[in-house]
Order: sequence, then structure tokens, then C-alpha cells
Amino acid sequence: MIPPSRPSRLARRQRRTPVAAVVATLVIVTTLGACTGEGSDAPAGTSGSSGAAAPGAGGGSSAGVTVTGAPAALGALVTRLYAGSDLGGSASRSAAAALKTRTAGPATVTAKASMGSWKGTPVAVVTAGDDVTLAVGPSWRVVGGWWPSLGIAQPSLGPAGPRWVLAIGSDARKGEPLERTRADVLQVVGVDGRGGGGVMGLARDLWVPLSTGGKGKINAAMVFGGPQAQVATVKEVTGLPIEGYVVLGFSGFKKIVDDQGGLPIVIPRTVVASHAKNLVIKAGPQTLSGAEALAYARERKTLPDGDFGRSRHQGEVILAAAVKAKLAGPAAIPSALASFSEVGRSNLSAEQILTFTAGLHTLSPLQVGRGVAKGSFGTAAGQSIVVLGAQARALFASFRDGNLP
Repeated sequence: MIPPSRPSRLARRQRRTPVAAVVATLVIVTTLGACTGEGSDAPAGTSGSSGAAAPGAGGGSSAGVTVTGAPAALGALVTRLYAGSDLGGSASRSAAAALKTRTAGPATVTAKASMGSWKGTPVAVVTAGDDVTLAVGPSWRVVGGWWPSLGIAQPSLGPAGPRWVLAIGSDARKGEPLERTRADVLQVVGVDGRGGGGVMGLARDLWVPLSTGGKGKINAAMVFGGPQAQVATVKEVTGLPIEGYVVLGFSGFKKIVDDQGGLPIVIPRTVVASHAKNLVIKAGPQTLSGAEALAYARERKTLPDGDFGRSRHQGEVILAAAVKAKLAGPAAIPSALASFSEVGRSNLSAEQILTFTAGLHTLSPLQVGRGVAKGSFGTAAGQSIVVLGAQARALFASFRDGNLP
């Protein structure tokens, strides 16, 4: 049972109109920066025929390597990478292992850095032809990337094997703490490390053991213990070793979508958002505004499968954001991370979020599955609940390789 001091607080929260502020992870929502210009924390260098950076501008060049748009230290690091030098402590363990196998590269390299930040930590994506280098500052380190010009067959994107991040949509209203209100959106985003992945929605009414003690609806964990407790609860229920979380409120979500020019998506069937003054979102290709995307992800009452359908819509929005990002390319990541940092919260480090988000760019859309953990309806503590069943447990087991069919 939920501790006696908590039901009244939870009951007040559960009586509210549901607000499903869709998150994309950041990792997924962060990729909504796809159509923006590249942000920069340092003056952009310019290259000439000699390969030298312009005086006073950020950049580094040597032995046929030119890096523009980067601070001098980052430019020098990229130059060392292409020169075949040992990067020592200037590379993460996984990146250093991948780069040990590199072969001689092209005689000349022209690279461009896109700059941004994650919770105050500088991040960069440096592109050179088909090569991508991921770096984290301020003492610049290479943390991942892919380098076909150097004969490296596979991307280096952090820990080997599958990875999962929990995307949380907070029901925080004006003046309320973003991280101590109901988690109205719970979507587990996974990658299998081999080009596949999945997005799994969790119905917010699932009745489960909470990491904070007792049993309750799965989204109550964040009310009682913050996003760390929400992650712990989801890990225990699903059996998935989730790496961390990203949290976004509905106002932040709308701002990000609008700032980035809307969200292109194909709507399977027309939806009338009853909670948004019967806003009609028509079937077919659409570019949704922030308010429209939120309304589509929030709607439940007019859907034949209710909360399960809403969770399915949330997964569709996340995948649409990922497709938009993939079309734009990884150079858009740094500025998008900076945009998310202004309105969202996360416990992921700059290295974790940068390598995970970049990994989404290596996915084939045909290898990314979707699923919603379902169950039977019931009641507990005077509330309507969803009881975990065989379908949900089978879905959890299927996702243990980071991929969904």
C-alpha cells in the first residue's frame, strides 16, 4: 500500500486533467533542432588555400588538416586525430580503442565544427566528409564518432551493446517543480548498437511496486522521489538497465517544437483533441506546431483504446522527431542540446547524451520498432488502474536486446 501520508497528495494530482507533455529524449526531443542554424560557443574560423585558420579565429590546422568553427584546442585535437597521433587522455576509452585501428587518412582534410552545450558543458560535432567526431569540453576529449576515411568499420558510440534512456513528460504547471510532479509520459528509447532500436510506451495507469515504497500507478514515483525514483521504478518493472532520463514539461515541449519550425509527421487517422477545444488534426502528412503536437500526444478520450492509444501517439511523435533529425544530420545535435538544456532536466552527462543522440543518426528507420506495454483494467485504492499482464512482460523481454520488432 502507498504510505498513509501520500494518497491525499497523489489523489489531488490524479484528479487533474491529464497533460501528456511528450518528451523525446533527449535525446529524442533534443533532435528537434534539426532545421536550425548551427550554434557556436566560439568564433568560427575560416580556411584558405593554405589550410591556416584566420587570425584571431577559432580553428586549428596542420599537415593538410583544416578545422573551422572550432576553438583552438578542439581544432588541434582533431588535427592530431587525423595525423594518427596517440590521443592519450584526450579520448574516452571506447573512442581510443576504436581509433587504435585507424589507417592512413586522406592527404587533406577539411573539417567543420558545430558547437553547443549540455547543462553548461561545451559539446561539439566535427564533420569531415562522411566522418563525424564527437567531442566534449572544456578540456576537449573525443568521446565517439565514425571515421570511414580512416578505415574504421563501425561507429564508436559509448558503451558497447544496447542502451536505454527514459523520456519523461512532466505534468508540472506554472510555479510547480518540473521534477516532482506526475510523469504523464513514460517512453523508453532503446538502441541495440547494431543499427536497430525501439520506442516503448508505458501506460501511466500501470499498477506496480514503486521504488519509493508500496504500490501505486507507475507515474506516481516521480511525485514521491523525483526522476531518479521514476527510473528506478521503470527499471524494476521492465528489467531493463536504463542509463538515465530526460524530463520536459509541456510548455518546454511546445517551445522547442515551435522554435525549430514544427514537427513533420504522417498522422494515420484524423484526431479531434477534445481537451484542446476540439482541435482537429487531420490524417495524412502534416507539419504540427508545438500546440498541435502536444494535443495529438495528449488525446485519450476520443481514441478507441484510450490511454494505450495515447501512448502509441507519443511514440509516433518521438519517431517523427528522430526522422527529422536524421535528415538534418549530426551537425544539428549541439545546438539542439543547448536548446533542450534551457527547458529540460536530465542526469545524463554530456558524453552520455552526445553519444546516445548521435547513435540515433546511425539507425535505419526500418529497424526501429514501437510498442506499448498494455494490461487488463481493474481498480485499486479507489482508482482505475492497468494490471501488468503477459503482453507487457513479453514486450519487456523482447526489448532486452535494445530492439523492438
